[in-house]
Amino acid sequence: MNKENLLVNIWKSRKLIFSLAKNDFKTRFAGSYLGIVWAFIQPIITVLVYWFVFQVGLRAGRTADFPFVVWLVAGLVPWFFFSEAISGGTNALIEYSYLVKKVVFNISILPIVKLVSAMFVNFFFIVIAIVLCWVYGYSPDFYTLQILYYMLCMFLLVIGIVYITSAIAVFFRDVSQIIGIILQVGIWATPIMWDAADVLPPWLHTIFKINPVYYVVDGFRDACLVKAVFWDKPFWTLYVWALIFVLFLIGSTVFKKLKVHFADVL
Repeated sequence: MNKENLLVNIWKSRKLIFSLAKNDFKTRFAGSYLGIVWAFIQPIITVLVYWFVFQVGLRAGRTADFPFVVWLVAGLVPWFFFSEAISGGTNALIEYSYLVKKVVFNISILPIVKLVSAMFVNFFFIVIAIVLCWVYGYSPDFYTLQILYYMLCMFLLVIGIVYITSAIAVFFRDVSQIIGIILQVGIWATPIMWDAADVLPPWLHTIFKINPVYYVVDGFRDACLVKAVFWDKPFWTLYVWALIFVLFLIGSTVFKKLKVHFADVL
């Protein structure tokens, strides 16, 4: 399963992936009274808690010359997707172990199913973020379309990561716990709730840019608030795409090497 074959498999299985993703999204909340509403409640509560703590409790009025609430939401939206997609994708093979054991089933699509499932909620929050920015006077325009570009970056980045983590998680179940800890630290290290450009010296800010999620978070703010284009930061863009490519190669290689043992272990 080289890079080309994996991409071809994903494309050929796109209808199956979408169908499984819809079913995955629905079954996560099956049996509860509110159903899929729970998928939206937790992120909304998270936004409200952060807003209350920082803007009301700590009196953070404006950040980077923008109202704190819109600056916060623009950064949290891509993080919500990253967090849910990484967590779900890491456990995809374990959760769908009954499909992994089927000889004829293309198990390489299972991590993608979790990513597409996470995307359903993310589209809702992207709309909410755009509307909220509009209310504060930052109306959607050509720059806003860059959200599609940044979501593509995030999607491809997560694919490379979850092919690694999901394959290793089959043999080392503690990976999901480690991922949870990394995500807890990552939301502060990205940064999302604070402005690294204003707080950090230039050399340390450059180090923080090694985190590719920061590129997407910063890009969302560029698209919704700053009104800047991604080619204004060419070196950062080239670095992130090079990293995405490398992670994809590593992920597809690791998945290929280990997948022959998945059925036996599960």
